[in-house]
Amino acid sequence: MLKLLLMGTAIYAMVCLALYIFQPRLVYFPMKPLAATPAAIGLDYEDVVLDAGEGASVHGWYLPVAEDARTVLFLHGNAGNISHRLDTLRLFHSMGLNVLIIDYSGFGQSDGRPGESQTYADARLAWQHLTGARGIAPARIVVFGRSLGAGVATWLATEETPGALVLESAFTSVPELARKYYPIFPVRWLARIRYDNASRLPTVRCPVLIVHSRDDEIVPFAHGEALYALAAEPKSFLEIRGDHNGGFMLSGQAYRSGLARFIAGLDAGGRLRASLASPRS
Repeated sequence: MLKLLLMGTAIYAMVCLALYIFQPRLVYFPMKPLAATPAAIGLDYEDVVLDAGEGASVHGWYLPVAEDARTVLFLHGNAGNISHRLDTLRLFHSMGLNVLIIDYSGFGQSDGRPGESQTYADARLAWQHLTGARGIAPARIVVFGRSLGAGVATWLATEETPGALVLESAFTSVPELARKYYPIFPVRWLARIRYDNASRLPTVRCPVLIVHSRDDEIVPFAHGEALYALAAEPKSFLEIRGDHNGGFMLSGQAYRSGLARFIAGLDAGGRLRASLASPRS
């Protein structure tokens, strides 16, 4: 029995070590080849290549609608690349929004390797491109993060002051979400990748929209509710239906209308007009 106990303890310790060492492989699932471009769905776009230093670059697309339109900085989830987000780009375009979407380092045509601090650096490059090279006022930028991208978006909104922050299918933190998948392991101690939205969101000083589905099979609905409770006013909550990856499509017009209502409620200074805000929808 003692030998079995020692063997079990050793195996448990080895699994813990593996979870710690190989954590990035459990979080990031990048794909390099681009499946298509916005031209495949009839949208004009510009290739954007951002200098990340030391010969590396971050790649993205800028999809213009009009100079005076609001601009969405879209930060996607932990898998695939920007070419797998064409449905979202088409939706934003139909809403009259300019869009900049980037691939994190190691995704698509972006150089390097993904990591938490690296995704933050990539998002900062995108922000600087919009506010610097394109001269877009911060109050005219909506930072939009989906799933893991919500962690990147929340960080950016604590460093800068965008016109609004939209978090879709977001978790409170990686360690809290990991408890669902690895309940027998001390994930709070093992977590090197955190994306701690729960601690950062209360410090965000722009209007916040939380979007979540009760049917989300990856990030429980309770995470969205917890983030909404933590966000400072003004804030809104849009409940959608459908799974983690396809809820925005399955929800159709309800999703589009909810986003449009929130964005329409932003005034020229990026504040949310009370008359157009929707606390829960």
